[in-house]
Amino acid sequence: MELKITTSKNSIHIVHLKMESLHQGMCEGLQHMSESVFVAMCEIVGTSQQVAIRRETEDVKEMVERRLTNNWMLSGSYREGFRLIGSDIDWMYWLNNHRVIMDKSQSRYYNTTNTTLILFDNSESPPGFTLLQLLTPTTYRDVQSACVRMNGKVYISSSMYREITCSAVFPNSTVHGPCGSGNIAGRLEYDNAHCFVCDFWPQSASSWIDRCHSWPDPEVVHDIVRNGCHFVAIGHPLGPNENLQWRISFSLAEYKLVYSMNHSQFLIYGLLKCFLKEVINQQSEETNKLLCSYHMKTTIFWAIQQNTLSQWCPQNLLAGFWICFKLLLKWVHEGVCPNFFIPQNNLFLAKVRGSKQNRLFQQLHELYKKGLTCLLQSSSIRSYITDILYNPTLSICTNENVMRSEVDLDLELFQQCCSLDIDITDIRVCLQAIKIIEQLVNSPQHQYQDASLRKLSSSIFRNTAFILHEMNTIAVVNKHVYIANKIPCLMLKLAARFGCISDMLYIAMYHYKTLRYREALSVIEMTKVKLAQPYLMYRRRVDRERYTEAVGGQSWSTKMRQAVAWDIELHNRICYISELIPEQQSALQNKWPVLIIPLFVMLHFLEFLCYRHIDTTLSQAALDELQVLVHHDQGRYVHDLNRDISWEILGICQQITGNLQAALYSYQQSLTLYSWNNIQTATQRRIQDVIQSTLLQ
Repeated sequence: MELKITTSKNSIHIVHLKMESLHQGMCEGLQHMSESVFVAMCEIVGTSQQVAIRRETEDVKEMVERRLTNNWMLSGSYREGFRLIGSDIDWMYWLNNHRVIMDKSQSRYYNTTNTTLILFDNSESPPGFTLLQLLTPTTYRDVQSACVRMNGKVYISSSMYREITCSAVFPNSTVHGPCGSGNIAGRLEYDNAHCFVCDFWPQSASSWIDRCHSWPDPEVVHDIVRNGCHFVAIGHPLGPNENLQWRISFSLAEYKLVYSMNHSQFLIYGLLKCFLKEVINQQSEETNKLLCSYHMKTTIFWAIQQNTLSQWCPQNLLAGFWICFKLLLKWVHEGVCPNFFIPQNNLFLAKVRGSKQNRLFQQLHELYKKGLTCLLQSSSIRSYITDILYNPTLSICTNENVMRSEVDLDLELFQQCCSLDIDITDIRVCLQAIKIIEQLVNSPQHQYQDASLRKLSSSIFRNTAFILHEMNTIAVVNKHVYIANKIPCLMLKLAARFGCISDMLYIAMYHYKTLRYREALSVIEMTKVKLAQPYLMYRRRVDRERYTEAVGGQSWSTKMRQAVAWDIELHNRICYISELIPEQQSALQNKWPVLIIPLFVMLHFLEFLCYRHIDTTLSQAALDELQVLVHHDQGRYVHDLNRDISWEILGICQQITGNLQAALYSYQQSLTLYSWNNIQTATQRRIQDVIQSTLLQ
C-alpha cells in the first residue's frame, strides 16, 4: 500500500511506526538503515582516510616536538581525530625534569641532580586519585608555591597548582575542572591541563592489563603500559584532602585505544557524542551536562572489550549504538560508571546521584522505550534515517573510496598541514629538529606523513635562515658577509622546495631585509604567476576540475609546490620585517607565539615596501591593490580572524606614505576587530603616533 503523507504530524507518526517495526530484530531493513547512518557519520566525523590524515599529521608534529622538548601533548577528541563543530581543543603540559614514581625503589632510574622526584601516595585516597609527595627539592617556582606541609611531609597541592598555572598558556583563562579554560575569538574553546608525568603504569590499573584478551592487541597494550600515565590537578570532591589530591589521567592510553578502533567503532563513538549533545542534553535543565563525552568514550571502550557485538561493521552500526546506549542506561540506573582502567573509580559518584540520577534515568528510559526511533531527535542524522524509511530500496554505498575524491583528501591533508608548525627560536634546537626530521624521513612512514614532514621541514628551514641572519648581522665581519648571507638564502630555497607556493615569499622577505629589492620583486612576480593559476588550492577553496587536471594523481610534493598555498606565519621571536616588530612585540606580551598574515596581504605589503625604494608609482599601485583587498574582500582571501593584522598592515603602508588620516582610520578598524593576533598594544601606540604627527603638522 502506498503511503500518503499529508501533514508533518502524520509523517512523524509513520516514521515512528516504521522504526518500531524495524527495531523488533536485526532485520535486513535495520542493517540497511545502519549503512545510511554510517554514511551520515562519515559526513559528520569523516571517512577513515580523513581521520587517518588528522591523526598522522598530529603524530608527526608530536614525534618531532617530543624529541625536542617532551613536555606537552594534544589530547581529547581533537587528538582522536574528531573535528566536530563546537568541540574544544585539549592540551596537557608537564615539566620535563619532574617525574612521579610509584615507590621509592624506582628512584634509581633517575639522576636526582637534575630531576625532581615526586612520590605517588594513594594510601588514603579514593580509587583513581592520589597525593603527590615532593621527595627531592625543586627549583621551579610554581611547584614551590603549591607545596604544603602535612604530617611532616611536603605535598603538592592540586588546587594551588591549578590556580597558579591556569593562565600560563593563554592569559585570562578560568579554572574548569583540572584545566585552565577559555576561548579564542569567541569560537575556539580550549582546555589546558598542567600536570605531572609518570613513566610507570599504576598498580591500581593492573587489572586492565589482565582484561585485554581480545581488545586491544597485545602490542597496543604493551605500548600503553610502557608509556605510563599523568596526574592532573583535581581531587575527588567526596574524598578527604580534596585540595591536595591529584587524579590519575590515562589520556595518552585513551587516544591510543581510540586509534586501535576500526572505523565503524569510531563512528559509533561519534554517534554517541552527537546523541549526547543533540538529544540527551536537551531533555531538561536539571539533567543537562550530568553526562559528558568522557562517559560516552568509557561506554564504547567497555562495549568493545566485552565482545558485545560479533562484527563491528557498517551494517551493525545501529546495533552497536544500541548496545552502548543500554549499557549507559544500566550504569545510570545503578549509579555506577566504572572507569575503564580502574573500575573501582566510579565516574558517577560525584554528579550522577540522588534526585538528579533518578530524573536522568527516567529521561533515558523514555528514550529507551522509543527504541531506535529516539535517534529521530538527533538533527544531524534524522534525514539519513527518514530517507531510508520512505525509500527502502535506496542504494547506499559504504565504500569510503567512493565517498571522498582525491581533491577532498588533498583538502583535508593540506588543511591539517597548514597548522603544523613548531615555535623554535634557538639555532641549536633548529639544527636538532632538522636532524630529527631527517631520521623520520629515512624511517618507515604512514601514508600521509610525507606531506607533514615536508611542511615541518619548510617551517624549520625558514626559521633557521632568519635566525642565522640575525646572528650573522651581529657577529660577522664585512669580508664574511657574502657567505653569511648565502647560507640563509640557500636554506630559504630549501624551505620553498619542501613547502608550498607561499613559502617563496619568505625568500622575498629575506631579500627585502638584506636590501636587495629587485631580487625580492623578482621572487614576488614569480609567486604572483603561481598564485594566478586557476587550479590553486588556497585554504579550503579550489576549482576541483582544474586542480584534478593539473596535479591529479601526482605526489604530495608536486602538489604542494605547484598548486597549494596557505597564509604566512611569522614567529614573534624572529625578526622577518622590521616594520612589523611592534606587532610581534605586542603579541609576545600576550604570550602569543605567531602572527598569521593572509597570503595576499603579505604579497602586496612586500611589493609596496620594495617598490618604495625603486619606483614610487608602482609602490602606490601595490598600496592601491592592498587597500581594495582589505576594504572589499568578503572572506575569500582574508579570513575574519586575520582582519586585524590586515587593517594594521594597510595602516602601516598609509602611514609610511604620509597619508595619516587614512592610516588612522585603518588602525581604528584594526582595533575594533577581535585581535586573533594580539596586536592591540601595537595598534594603540600607532594611533597615538599618528595623532601626535597630525598635531605637529
